[in-house]
Amino acid sequence: MDIANQVVLITGASRGIGAACAAAFRDRGAQLCLTARDQAALASNSTTADLAVPGDITSGDFRAHLVDAAVQRFGRVDILINNAGAGLYWPPSIAPLEEVRHLFELNFFAPLALSQLVLPLMRKQHSGCIVNISSMGGEIVLPWIPLYCASKFALSALTTALRSELSGTGVQAMTVCPGYVATDFKTNAAGPQPHARTMSSNHFAITPPQCAAAILRGVERNARVVVTPRVGWLLIAAQRLFPRLVESRLTAFMKSVQSEAAA
Repeated sequence: MDIANQVVLITGASRGIGAACAAAFRDRGAQLCLTARDQAALASNSTTADLAVPGDITSGDFRAHLVDAAVQRFGRVDILINNAGAGLYWPPSIAPLEEVRHLFELNFFAPLALSQLVLPLMRKQHSGCIVNISSMGGEIVLPWIPLYCASKFALSALTTALRSELSGTGVQAMTVCPGYVATDFKTNAAGPQPHARTMSSNHFAITPPQCAAAILRGVERNARVVVTPRVGWLLIAAQRLFPRLVESRLTAFMKSVQSEAAA
């Protein structure tokens, strides 16, 4: 897909991967509709946005308003980047269910609902792309943030299902699985934070602009799945081929960290 003049709607665009995507797609000549809850932070990106619409995408009324505002301004939406998301450190056995529900509202139901709103437009024009920002945690369960992983597994499955449903329509659906990206994600995730050793584990870390560049390349070449950094494919392959081994290694790592914290 040629990015020039495409109308790109990006959620969670005030910082991190979303802000980096805004800059990357703007550099390719895209027209941008940006949204985020933090109005002040979103305003700092207003120079890169043709339209900025602050609000909470977990609200159905706001989602409808957002898409309507984009259509009123541009007449269409060509690329939807479902980037907004949050983390949750609670273990499943004691996680407050209201916090889990909110996590899924933001990480899964909002992307699904926004996709449903823009897909009739994309089907009508026989072109478009839904980009869902999942995670390596959507392929491999990380025991220190398991419910976040569950929400991202759901988002990855949704994207695969959309890709199958949209086959032959001219509309693409792309899954993005970043590894560790140097943002403030860890400190903003709800629940009891893991031991500092886990929090500081950032092998193969990439920056938001590096992640955004991988996303842009994926859209340009109509990719099905983007894993960034690419070494992440080795971990995904290990999970698929040797799931028991990967699970046992991750469990052992968690136990060693917990023992270290208790000492």
